[in-house]
Amino acid sequence: MASKNTTATKRADALRSIEAIVQAATECLGRNPEASLSEIARAAGVGRVTLYGHFASRAEVVDAAMSRAIDRGNEVLDTVDMTGDPRLALARYIETGWRLVDEARALLAAAQRELSAGRILELHAGPAARVEALVARGRAEGIFRTDLPVAWLVNVLHAVMHSAAEEIRAGRLTSERAADHITATVLAAFTPPGKAVPETGGGV
Repeated sequence: MASKNTTATKRADALRSIEAIVQAATECLGRNPEASLSEIARAAGVGRVTLYGHFASRAEVVDAAMSRAIDRGNEVLDTVDMTGDPRLALARYIETGWRLVDEARALLAAAQRELSAGRILELHAGPAARVEALVARGRAEGIFRTDLPVAWLVNVLHAVMHSAAEEIRAGRLTSERAADHITATVLAAFTPPGKAVPETGGGV
């Protein structure tokens, strides 16, 4: 019995350490994408040995932090109304999705440096599925173009969002104007060839 209790205590301690490290990584990398593992360990209240006992590399720490951020982001995206006119639904998604990307810009930069493109796509599977369903509905209703694959259109949306984050870091765009820029760009990309691109800002 004592052995089982000891094992359970060790597991609980390990889980607390992992939670503290992931939380610290999310916060540290959210401020500075180049935050060191030593800085993250200090913020978590653990030593480097403990950190490496749970995560074999910086990439694993970044992966865990990015996974945490996306899980929380999915909870927010669940509240977005994706019904009605697909263009309006897309604008609502972009407005909310951009706020999440903007909040996690530094963490995203760290992920782009440490993780493979395939892994980043895998992490974004949840948000991508929402857009895929919306694009498919818009295509069925004759509102979105059908000459390009759905997966490509979804990738265009996420690429534009990530490009907006890069533009902000470069000082060429402000966070306040980014959602409108993204919406205008994506609606233009999604509109069928030969059809007028809808106006943005206040209505579609």
